[in-house]
Amino acid sequence: MTTLVLAGHGTRSERGEETLARLRDLIRRTRPGTRVEQAFLEISSPLLADVLPGLPGPVVVVPLLLAGGYHVHIDLPSVVAATRPDAVVAAPLGPHPLLAAILARRLAGAGLRVADSVILGAAGSSDPAARADVRAAARLLAVRLSRPVTAAFAATGTPSVGEALERLRSGPSPRIAMASYLLAPGFFQDRLESSGADLIGAPLGVDADLAALVWTRFDQARWGSSLSSRTISSALSSREGTKSTPTNIS
Repeated sequence: MTTLVLAGHGTRSERGEETLARLRDLIRRTRPGTRVEQAFLEISSPLLADVLPGLPGPVVVVPLLLAGGYHVHIDLPSVVAATRPDAVVAAPLGPHPLLAAILARRLAGAGLRVADSVILGAAGSSDPAARADVRAAARLLAVRLSRPVTAAFAATGTPSVGEALERLRSGPSPRIAMASYLLAPGFFQDRLESSGADLIGAPLGVDADLAALVWTRFDQARWGSSLSSRTISSALSSREGTKSTPTNIS
């Protein structure tokens, strides 16, 4: 039996940890015949480096991360290579239409109106590929909502959330809505909620579509559409010397 390991970044938020635990439980219930474990790269416990060595049989690690970047391309492969080199690492969760569907529901729940401008608020990254993933997610949400969506970043990346808000305030829309491109409550959700947007969507959180996406990444990895253990060392060497700062996504 192949074990699914959910690899999150980690958070200091108690509500964030509770949300991720409930998401793990939902994922387990969705496919009860498969073993599901949860681990983290840092801050929260258990750590991925401690969980991987003790697991029997084949292992697929699915990053609970919404975009590429330091954690996907450097941090996570390094831990896997050092502790469980036979494991297979799946692609990050985003961008994906299922995430756009969840974001649209969160905005609808917050009271989105037809005339509202929309910002997709993400944590941010110094990695251009990660920022490109967020912009791709914004385009998917724009298609879902049938209106433009601006990708903006609470930490590293341009435009910042504040810059995006200032730019849209000069436009014709009476209100600005902020979609939260975050998995769970925590530091960056607090930043979005204090940004001054007229309404803020909840994080992606515990959702059947998110559980389905995790299993999609798991299945893709099992059948070869992944960053396998055989390619981890080459991925690391190809990015050697690249300056990329890790960012807490929760």
